[in-house]
Amino acid sequence: MQPDVLGLRAEESAAYRALITVPSAGAGEFASLLRVSDDHASLLLSGLERAGLAVRSLGDPDRFVAAPPATTLRDSLRRRREELQRAEAELGVLDEVYRTAALRRGAPGVVDVIQGAAAVREVFGRLQLGARDEVLTFVKAPIAVISAAENVEEDSAVARGVRYRVVFERAMLDEEPDAFERIVAARAAGEEIRIADALPVKLLIVDREHALMPLTQMLPAPGAADGETAGAGALLVREKGLLLALVALFEAEWRRASAVAGTPALGELDARIVSLLMTGLTDEAVAAHLGTSLRTVQRRVRHLMEVTGGRTRMQLGFHVARLGWLD
Repeated sequence: MQPDVLGLRAEESAAYRALITVPSAGAGEFASLLRVSDDHASLLLSGLERAGLAVRSLGDPDRFVAAPPATTLRDSLRRRREELQRAEAELGVLDEVYRTAALRRGAPGVVDVIQGAAAVREVFGRLQLGARDEVLTFVKAPIAVISAAENVEEDSAVARGVRYRVVFERAMLDEEPDAFERIVAARAAGEEIRIADALPVKLLIVDREHALMPLTQMLPAPGAADGETAGAGALLVREKGLLLALVALFEAEWRRASAVAGTPALGELDARIVSLLMTGLTDEAVAAHLGTSLRTVQRRVRHLMEVTGGRTRMQLGFHVARLGWLD
């Protein structure tokens, strides 16, 4: 049973809370107070005495008096605080050992070659599990090693406060039918997402200390399991000069990419239509992605043009950005 915030078990906490409401209590009175048997009440009182939470009355050793909570529990809280500080220090040491052991393969080098889909998936996951502050990533078609739906390490990192900036290649919207739904969900979880016409490489940069570049040319392995590839691999970069170049590449593509529209100033459907239109998709493609009719998309676009005063799609995009409907 989990202890409460003061480190007491539920039964101990209830017994102590009951005892501090009365001047003193014997086993029989305590049993009535807690609605338990006399024997069980005696056990609880003895337990509180051993824990320093109750003392025997000077006038009657068979009666118990609650010890002052501030005096009794302060030392316990101080010890727990010291234990927590020691645990945090040890965690920092273990984290460094883990990151070093998990990411290095043999002697450290400028670039390590990761061979095999399973090894790439392992490093891809461990890099994100070890992320402390920021992850920068290019998501480029085709998906050969791990899909966005399988990337549970990303969800874990976002949940603990790691900042994600993601650039999707537009072709991903065609390769994975539910890609836009996942983009919306990721954005709602706090990720910053943009969409580019094309990306030069697949890329994952973690805390600007490590970069993983999956190789894009992968051939199906004869007789391999579903999703497995022959020749799958990646480059793991640790050298600072190369990392700076890769970060600069990411920032340049990030500035050129289109932001995904938010929802504060638009209804959900209109926001999604604007998001997809701003990535360059046709009305037909937008309708297909949203599971709605072409007529509905065109009607909503006309409505948005009337609201913003835009006469063309280009003007609509300009006014949408001007009104703050884009990041």
